[in-house]
Amino acid sequence: MTPFEYSFTSRRSFLRSVSYGFGAVAFAAMTRQDTHAAESPLAVKAPHFEPRAKRILMLTMEGAPSHVDSFDYKPELAKRSGQSIGKGKVPNGKLMPSPWEFRQGGESGLWISDLFPEVRQQADKLCVINSMHTDIPAHPPAFIQMHTGISTSPRPSMGAWVLYGLGSENANLPGFVTVSAPAGVGGSTNYGSAFLPASYQGTKIGTNRLPISRAQVANLKSPRTKDTQEEQLAFIQTLNASAQERDRNNLFVEGLTEAHALAHRMQGELPPVIDLSRESSATQSLYGIGSTETDDFGRQCLMARRLLEAGVRFVEVCHGGWDQHRNLKEDHGKHAGATDKPIAGLLADLAERGLLKDTLVLWGGEFGRTPYAQIADGRDHNHTGFTTWMAGGGVKGGFRYGATDDFGYEAVIDKVHIHDWHATILHLLGLDHERLTFRHAGRDMRLTDVKGRVHEGILS
Repeated sequence: MTPFEYSFTSRRSFLRSVSYGFGAVAFAAMTRQDTHAAESPLAVKAPHFEPRAKRILMLTMEGAPSHVDSFDYKPELAKRSGQSIGKGKVPNGKLMPSPWEFRQGGESGLWISDLFPEVRQQADKLCVINSMHTDIPAHPPAFIQMHTGISTSPRPSMGAWVLYGLGSENANLPGFVTVSAPAGVGGSTNYGSAFLPASYQGTKIGTNRLPISRAQVANLKSPRTKDTQEEQLAFIQTLNASAQERDRNNLFVEGLTEAHALAHRMQGELPPVIDLSRESSATQSLYGIGSTETDDFGRQCLMARRLLEAGVRFVEVCHGGWDQHRNLKEDHGKHAGATDKPIAGLLADLAERGLLKDTLVLWGGEFGRTPYAQIADGRDHNHTGFTTWMAGGGVKGGFRYGATDDFGYEAVIDKVHIHDWHATILHLLGLDHERLTFRHAGRDMRLTDVKGRVHEGILS
């Protein structure tokens, strides 16, 4: 087995991405974190201004959960059940009340439905944004735009931009990890680095089509001893250096150095981080581990917390299946039942450990769903108004920001576009979205393209 096999990036992805270049580091970086910090593109970088958050945890609900059945209380739907929404927008749509009761949670009294009773107990930690909107009501472009800022061409993911802007706090772990990565709707585009150096792309642990207990990181264990590995890597490094000397424009050789070095370090540090058996039974129970309904997502959330605690800058956890054009009550109920307790446990655990104050937690899908019925007991796509929420990391807790109309169809107050959402997230990390740029194709590219504004009303 060659050192290249220890890389956690597929050959095809690696060949594509290294064409944009890595900064080479000395071989000593494989074992010395101080050298790595001084020379690696993943070294910690100063933000543009004082940050409120240091790290991101993104809880992605692929398929678009219904805001009017979860975090956007619309009593008018029950009052006008079966009537047309009016306004000439959806003349054939008949308003459908939520099958779940809404109740107020915490001292703040945020309205949250019985779809998420456990999360409702954490209401005072949530900053609920009821006025989201995006460009296209179709899953692939909306999902990709949610992750990269644009849906029309490959762009770096938000995680890659954050890592590019701030670097990583642990030289022995990837700075960006996607747990149960989205298997469809754009796949690796959602955690890729595109034209940014490939060291900023996400490391995948499993997909949302496979139980996390069966997920593996390839070649995490080596059949060789550490000394033998280092001898082999050192020898190949001399060959790489010779090749680099002969052809200074060969970015493939240059890029191998960092990939080999990080892969080597990860073999020692990553296994204990993702070993959930090190957690107490009480902590595992808090996340719903051991219960059939919540075990899988609970494991994902606990793994995410351990990665953040170990210094990973950006972690995404993905749960799919929220696209209910029919059978809303049963299927939305199933997906909420799988995620509600783990998310509530995660928020409580982060707060207990003092991590929530500088960890920005994000929850949401690519868009929302219509207030009117589709196929009798489902809801269609709705990109003109939907809900996400944030917690920790410098946002107001127990707070509702913005609003949709009386039916939840369209954002009408303090509208937050995906570009605004990204700009605000970067601001919380101490990054100016207009200054976080990378020169590509003759222009300074950024996550927010040429738009976006920070919504300061969200900030604590």
